[in-house]
Amino acid sequence: MKTSKKLGIWMDHSSAHIMELTNDPFETIITASKFTLQDKEHSLDKGENLMHNKEQNKQSEYYKKLSQVIKNYEDVLLFGPTDEKIELFNILRADDHFEKINIKIKQTDKMTENQQHAFVKEYFNTSKVYTQKLAK
Repeated sequence: MKTSKKLGIWMDHSSAHIMELTNDPFETIITASKFTLQDKEHSLDKGENLMHNKEQNKQSEYYKKLSQVIKNYEDVLLFGPTDEKIELFNILRADDHFEKINIKIKQTDKMTENQQHAFVKEYFNTSKVYTQKLAK
């Protein structure tokens, strides 16, 4: 039986916490958006349109970086307190390269790293039990 590669990504406006589900203890990799509060303040001084364009470019880079990680997995859970996960999901769904990847979204509150790990474990273990019941 082939083991499915599962990935959980907790996201908010400024960072993504990437966690691969393994039998070993979780390792969390944090990827930060490059559009900082200082960038926003500096861009606002020059004009709102410039700020918006700069933010869009930085967000696009951020999503591309996450997409590169996601393409190596079969099951992906995007979760967190903001709409960033929905924006990323929509970008992935529009790209044929992600067609065979099972991507789900869950709304959650802010979480500690331990809470994130527990959430990912519980989600995939519950999902696995449900899938096994359907197969019978």
